[in-house]
Amino acid sequence: MSPNRPRRQTTQPIPPPDHDADAGLHTVPPGLWLMMLEARAPWEAMALAAVSPWLSKMPSGDGHAVLVFPGLGASDVSTLALRRFLKQHGYEAHGWKQGLNLGPRSGVLEGCRARIEELHQRYDGKISLIGWSLGGIYAREMAKEVPDLVRCVITLGTPFTGHPMATNAWRFYKLVSGQHPHDEDLLAEVRKPPPVPTTSIYSKTDGVVAWQCSINPARHAHTENIEVHASHIGMGMNPMAMYAIADRLRQDPAHWQRFDVQGARRWFFKVAHQPEVVTQWY
Repeated sequence: MSPNRPRRQTTQPIPPPDHDADAGLHTVPPGLWLMMLEARAPWEAMALAAVSPWLSKMPSGDGHAVLVFPGLGASDVSTLALRRFLKQHGYEAHGWKQGLNLGPRSGVLEGCRARIEELHQRYDGKISLIGWSLGGIYAREMAKEVPDLVRCVITLGTPFTGHPMATNAWRFYKLVSGQHPHDEDLLAEVRKPPPVPTTSIYSKTDGVVAWQCSINPARHAHTENIEVHASHIGMGMNPMAMYAIADRLRQDPAHWQRFDVQGARRWFFKVAHQPEVVTQWY
């Protein structure tokens, strides 16, 4: 080999902690074992029922409206447990009323915007947006479009920072939406956080979405990441996710602070304020 010829680089450098590079971009979707663990979702629903007396002791909310977006291929039926929980804790919880979530088909985004405007006018105040999986993309994007109407955004297992192929649902998305999920310009926009307090609740045992794709960058003071032990399918019924949601909704947007994991919480939750190292690079 000629001494003047540059050597071929065989590995890519790990980005520094505050680098804008997407840590989830070069990872792979969850493997077969994690996909099989999605079968535990019914147990999460039963666990929620079992700990309801404990959760009922949490302080009630202030009554503001909350709009919940379902995941890919799901409807408002899938968010019934979550919305019931929110209503029991003093919030005006509502479904998106767009039928099955089959991607941003014609009229869907306009319908979401109109729904937010309707609830904002009805309750005369900012509303919170919660999105499960793909529904979290809707929540984040709507908060970017109408930030003056949105109080905060909470996502559950939402892949907003990684490549679509880092999920096990991208083929299904392409099939039902008729859209190609690899538009780089669109993905770059999706990665940007909304200009309101934004929480990502994720699980390292998610069998659908690679958890690295749900991490907000540390350089934004108004974003955070909360890790819970949950399946992707059961995250909207998981007791720990419910607890975190209720805690976040009680935050005053004017004095918003990240989730506190001091005391007993440290046994159930973890937070990721720095992008973690990804070991699989291509």
